[in-house]
Amino acid sequence: MIVREVFSKEEWENFVSSCVEKTFLQSWNWGDFNHRLGNQIWRLGIYENERLLGVALTLKIKAKRGTFLFIPHGPLLMDFLSYFEKKEVFSTLLFHLKIIAGREKASFIRIAPVFLKNEEDQRILSQLGFRRAPLYIHPEVTWELDITPSLNDLLMGMRKTTRYLIKQAQKNREIRIVKSRDINDLNHFWPVYLETAKRHRFVVYSEDYLKKEMEIFLPDDEVLLFLGYFQEKVVSAAIFIFWQDICFYHHAGSLTQYRKIPVSYLLQWEAIQEAKLRGCKKYNFWGISLSNNPSHPWSGFTFFKTGFGGDKKEYIPTQDFILSSKYWINFWIEKIIKLKRGV
Repeated sequence: MIVREVFSKEEWENFVSSCVEKTFLQSWNWGDFNHRLGNQIWRLGIYENERLLGVALTLKIKAKRGTFLFIPHGPLLMDFLSYFEKKEVFSTLLFHLKIIAGREKASFIRIAPVFLKNEEDQRILSQLGFRRAPLYIHPEVTWELDITPSLNDLLMGMRKTTRYLIKQAQKNREIRIVKSRDINDLNHFWPVYLETAKRHRFVVYSEDYLKKEMEIFLPDDEVLLFLGYFQEKVVSAAIFIFWQDICFYHHAGSLTQYRKIPVSYLLQWEAIQEAKLRGCKKYNFWGISLSNNPSHPWSGFTFFKTGFGGDKKEYIPTQDFILSSKYWINFWIEKIIKLKRGV
């Protein structure tokens, strides 16, 4: 097996389309987005006799706490590889990553594979020297809905309260949902997003970050901004990524003052309908909490998301491969960050 960079968007996207478990964080456009942010990227392919067995969009992250290589929601491997084939692919990729890391003076390698949690894959990573990361960057537990059934069946699969609130919102003439491709409309999204991040204690991305994300995904018609109005005021908003056959509920927010007005429920329902019109088969609600503790900062939006029906997906925890003693500076800083967030 050999590892080499992939320079064809078509080859990359065709391979990823064949993978069952995937997210847009391994899409070609996510690589372009990170390049636009100033991150160095490598689109690595693992080949055996010219057959592509796996891909790994790899980012160089430079933070105050250290430099590391990161593979977000990857690597992605060909489905149905045997235990030994999968281990060889990982071993080959790791050897190549260590070469890049040495050149870039990275203190560790971090991977966040979207392998459904299982002992076999965890054993492979442990045998290769990976250890659980102190903090994850992208969701390790998500909520996903199969949207291939009819709209009526989808409604019937929801929590009774969720279905009722959608119908109430549809009757309310003071509520309306607007779909936008205009980057300037992020001005309406931003204050709603900020309040929600403070309430649920999640990391806030900058306005420039959100703008660049839309700019990258717009040319392929893979992003939409939904704005939920009540009495002509934006009280709920969300950014959706439509990639391959999946819709991702990526960034979102709502104003606490209007929590009893079911704008967010109608917004979500209209996004599901948009996803179906685009031919999507899955609707990914992004991260949820595993905790049933009502005081958990994510309990509110976890309850909201799960009300639409669907199933939980729990991935193998984010893994680190240590290359330098400098790693432990990052380790303890991230431990403290996790404690402060309470998640």
